[in-house]
Amino acid sequence: MTGQFSPAFREELAALMRWRRDVRRFRTDPVPEGLLARGLQAFALAPSVGLSEPWRILRIDSPARRAACLQNYRDCNAQALATQTDDRAATYARLKLSGMAEAPVHLAIFSDDSTPKGHGLGAATMPETRAYSVVGAIIHLWLALRAEGLGLGWVSILDRDRLMRDLDVPANWRFIGYLCIGWPEEDDTVPELERAGWETRSPTLHLETR
Repeated sequence: MTGQFSPAFREELAALMRWRRDVRRFRTDPVPEGLLARGLQAFALAPSVGLSEPWRILRIDSPARRAACLQNYRDCNAQALATQTDDRAATYARLKLSGMAEAPVHLAIFSDDSTPKGHGLGAATMPETRAYSVVGAIIHLWLALRAEGLGLGWVSILDRDRLMRDLDVPANWRFIGYLCIGWPEEDDTVPELERAGWETRSPTLHLETR
């Protein structure tokens, strides 16, 4: 392999990216540990600023802690609904914005902003690049899981400080995302928010030249 891939591979990669959706409707069937392990191997292959590998991953299996995170979401979602205008509130209320109650695997992902690994290379001037590195690794995981037929849903309607207290994480960790993983109830290349009438995807990418 020289780094150049075949047209067939490139077509399959494009299809994988089209089928990578933010999943919120999961079956409760368990995820084989081998499949999850392969996804996490892809996560670990991601580039990171200064080779700092700042990602920190918590698997949330405790029923009490799952319940606390789910209640966090429900409280924040109720607050978000209350801020919607009258013409958007009904649509918002119909949206399913979390699969936390059904997904068999929950991961909380953090960036260790104080890691000595990488010796500050690239992060001294832009410390946020550690968090960017973790986000890039999540995309690796997302695509790898999709290739196995699994779905991932990224929950962002959460009180970050409350979640960090409930999970008892170090203060120098930055919360990046709460991920739900499992078998999707349905597959569709169209984002669910678009199908629900919340927003539409732009047909083209606008590139500015300066």
